Amino acid sequence: MTTQIETLEFQAEARQLLQLMVHSIYSNKDTFLRELISNASDALDKLRLESFRDKDLEVDTSDLHIDIEIDKEQRTLTVRDNGIGMSRDEVVHLIGTIAKSGTAEFLRKMKEAKDAVASQELIGQFGVGFYASFMVADKVALLTRRAGEDSATRWESSGEGTYTIESVDDASQGTAVTLHLKPEDTEDHLFDYTAEWKIKEIVQRYSDFITWPIRMDVERAGKDGETTRETETINSMKALWARPKDDVTDDEYNDFYKHVSHDWNNPLEVIRVQAEGTFEYQALLFIPSHAPLDLFMRERKRGVQLYVKRVFIMDDCEALMPEYLRFVKGVVDAQDLSLNVSREILQQDRQIQLMRRRLVKKVLSTVKTMMTDHAERYTTFWKEFGPAVKEGLLNDFENRDAILDICSFSSTHDPQAPVTLRQYLDRMKDGQSTIYYMTGASRSIIESSPHMEAFRAKGLEVLILTDPIDEMWVESVTEFDGKQFQSIAKGQVDLDTDEENKDGDADREEQKRDFADLLSWMTTQLADDVKKVRLSSRLTTSPACVVGDANDVTPTLEKMYRAMGQDMPRIKRILELNPTHPLVSGLRDAHRENTDEAGLAETAELLYGMALLAEGGELGDPARFTHLLANRLAKAL
Repeated sequence: MTTQIETLEFQAEARQLLQLMVHSIYSNKDTFLRELISNASDALDKLRLESFRDKDLEVDTSDLHIDIEIDKEQRTLTVRDNGIGMSRDEVVHLIGTIAKSGTAEFLRKMKEAKDAVASQELIGQFGVGFYASFMVADKVALLTRRAGEDSATRWESSGEGTYTIESVDDASQGTAVTLHLKPEDTEDHLFDYTAEWKIKEIVQRYSDFITWPIRMDVERAGKDGETTRETETINSMKALWARPKDDVTDDEYNDFYKHVSHDWNNPLEVIRVQAEGTFEYQALLFIPSHAPLDLFMRERKRGVQLYVKRVFIMDDCEALMPEYLRFVKGVVDAQDLSLNVSREILQQDRQIQLMRRRLVKKVLSTVKTMMTDHAERYTTFWKEFGPAVKEGLLNDFENRDAILDICSFSSTHDPQAPVTLRQYLDRMKDGQSTIYYMTGASRSIIESSPHMEAFRAKGLEVLILTDPIDEMWVESVTEFDGKQFQSIAKGQVDLDTDEENKDGDADREEQKRDFADLLSWMTTQLADDVKKVRLSSRLTTSPACVVGDANDVTPTLEKMYRAMGQDMPRIKRILELNPTHPLVSGLRDAHRENTDEAGLAETAELLYGMALLAEGGELGDPARFTHLLANRLAKAL
């Protein structure tokens, strides 16, 4: 008996992705089978785990497997498993919609892609999973029954924007996906997915390591010339992480990575860990070659797969990998954990914490090795994941030095080549004791800032920090290898050498006396905006700049805190004047004569506004600034 068939529409984003896959220009269509087998393997893992956790669940786990069935006459290909299955609501949620974060961003970038290569890279960054079936099929049907339930669900779609769904009574536990294949391309037999040899080739290439048997009925030639059919297991079922390192090929690593990550690209780096002793475990980890589109999204998933004695426990085990290494994929197989371990227990488990510490150190040391032995790979890594890695500087105090050691930054030394902190230290001038840096929205804004003038004049290298996370970590990280970090836009800056100090002390004291009245008057005049006005040693050509006190947060960080809903008092900054600039010396002379107090006040206000604009800041009252500037210009004519 069946219920009435419902016709429903795909979610808008799912509909767009379906059309993209139906008309995909991606050449390697074979990967659709890898995705279906991967889903089936996950379903078997989940059933086995559920049977351990729920003793009342009446299921037979003695022969968990995946079947592949071919019908040449009907041109259908079916991938069947006897795993956990899905309920009707799960089918609608998982198949009829896309809940995965990053979909909208993926579709937007896909539309912007200019060529086939760019499109393929984007597809590779998004796990299309089940939807890949529509690359090779005109119609896809799914029949599934969840373990422990009596009713099954049949789903069907041709990928044109709608799907049908109905409840049925007669179905085996698990899921069967049947693809009604597109007409065979007579010019290219490589894509004949009803050929046994083709299916075996794909399985052995992409899914040989699946821990469950993948079975298919194959033809055998008898001695009398007649053919018979028999069931054959077409994968080896060898866990890659348990095999000797020399016994695994690069292709096997690449295919296994694609299985666990649902990425279509090869990994950037493979990391193996073998721990023996009182607590034994094995790990096979991968650093991707591209950042996932949801890397910085709140809904993202993170963590690696956790197995216990080859039994799958959970996906995305967050307890094994910190937030800042959320892009790392792979498998950890422990020998001594309970099969009933939960996410909450894992957070407190001492063995898990020890595993996590070692895995983190192994990942960081691998990146360190990449820096010295594989510079191109390291450059790719930092471009894709640098901003995420720097998040670890805020909360991973144990590994802070190791993280700093693998960081790269733009600097004034070479616009094209990022610099490591070790390289910066090697180039420091004699007598230099601090690592200079400046944060900002872009390199161009920082390079044109007045704060850079004296550093440029003296040939001092400055790190250019433009990632939003840079604003935060520099507030908590004070030094590297004994050298203090110092913002060139905060605190007092003294760039004079010892010889210059001897000659310049008297001159500076004379300047302070000469400008004392002006500085005192301007501090009072601009009291609503600045905490004080002082002479600057960091300016050579600009008349003024605005700096923060040594312990003040930057204006950008202040905005970030407010955007996150934190109530912060307004932080006043310091206005520094260049005593050698004609505008500043002229203002001093005019103040002594005191002939036009209102004009002097306007000039002081304009000077402060100019300093804000020069560093890329925002004026409190742009209209007033424009009005004052127009009036002063008119009087000068």
